[in-house]
Amino acid sequence: MKKIAIVGTGYVGLVTGVALSDIGHDVTCVDIDETKVAKMNQGLSPIYEPGLAELMTKNIERGNLHFTTDHSIAFHDADAIYIAVGTPERADGSANLDFVQQVARDIAAHVTDKGAVVVTKSTVPVGTNKLVKHWITEALDRDLQIDVVSNPEFLREGSAVHDTYNGDRIVIGSESEEAANLIKEINKPFGVPVFRTDIESAEMIKYASNAFLAAKISFINEIGTICGKLGANIEDVAQGMGMDKRIGDKFLNAGIGYGGSCFPKDTKALVQIAGGVNHTFDLLESVINVNNKQQQIPVDIAQMVLRGGLQGKKVAMLGLAFKPNTDDMRESASIVLAQKLTDLGANISAFDPIAMDNAKRLLPETVHYAASTKEALHDADVAIIVTEWDEFKDLPLTVFEQEMKQPIVIDGRNCYPLSYVETANIDYYSIGRPSVIRAKKSNQPAN
Repeated sequence: MKKIAIVGTGYVGLVTGVALSDIGHDVTCVDIDETKVAKMNQGLSPIYEPGLAELMTKNIERGNLHFTTDHSIAFHDADAIYIAVGTPERADGSANLDFVQQVARDIAAHVTDKGAVVVTKSTVPVGTNKLVKHWITEALDRDLQIDVVSNPEFLREGSAVHDTYNGDRIVIGSESEEAANLIKEINKPFGVPVFRTDIESAEMIKYASNAFLAAKISFINEIGTICGKLGANIEDVAQGMGMDKRIGDKFLNAGIGYGGSCFPKDTKALVQIAGGVNHTFDLLESVINVNNKQQQIPVDIAQMVLRGGLQGKKVAMLGLAFKPNTDDMRESASIVLAQKLTDLGANISAFDPIAMDNAKRLLPETVHYAASTKEALHDADVAIIVTEWDEFKDLPLTVFEQEMKQPIVIDGRNCYPLSYVETANIDYYSIGRPSVIRAKKSNQPAN
């Protein structure tokens, strides 16, 4: 058992801390928000993440997991101090390291004479870990052994707990063999393969991984746009592509673009990192531009099918979170869609199983938040599926017929098989697939 401190209790910090406590370590998570800390000590998770609250309660009761606002308590005799604070995007797309620097100062102020291995989980630009060591040693009032390890996270929101125990790799970047060995030992119970490298390469692996996945998404969305114009089916195209082991079938789902706390921020940050060494990252800039365009597609379709325009029309938005199984609204397509629709005079009725409280802080004030899917759809002129929650994917298509003023569905996530849609009496538009229109079906000759 190792004594571990985690600074920051967002998605990365909280999931990391809970998981490390669950595999037997003594973990103390520190956060400056007293109300948040009090709730977490009661086993109440501040974020929605499947399985997380149960693990919190289990390990608090075991005595392995603690929460505090006091850095000196958290850092006392800690074998490792994890930095897991946010690195929000600046106006120019670069990462803001103010919170990371503050943690470095806190470590210098409260670390005990044992010294520390500082582990950076936050996503930071190349070179930051060495800056962290500089910030700490510069602020120390005595000589201590401080080693810094880059240990980037690869968690997907909505499945972060699962990913922690079933990851593809654990990346450890360090100049110190002893420090790297400690982090390897801490993570050994997970049974996940470990890849060791230098600090700069570990920092770049995180950005490069997210940028590559974002590029796959934007690529398949561009192919989907072409498929829509040629009458091809993007799902068949993606399936045929994915059978090639060199390509793989992951992240080939056409839709209205990526969002969340990682892909948008990390792609922009990598463009800035490249610019810092006088390199124009043309490919990644195109990936970002393609993603931004995808969010306009449902609006364009709605304007096309509602020929009189959207002024005064009721639009049902199903799903607000950037992806299912999370309440995270960061960079969600719903934010852009809601603003565009509002600007065109639409009346929005929105429903999300989890994220509505967070959405209220980000969407236009005129948005109505429905208590259920059916309420959102009632008397709507058009419905837009924004997030592929199972609740929407399992929804009988007859509900659209029964509740809506006119059953026009724009599926931004391709939730329904076209063969199923063809059995329903709805007008259905999706991404990169042939549309299914009631008039066309009614004009087909009987067999």
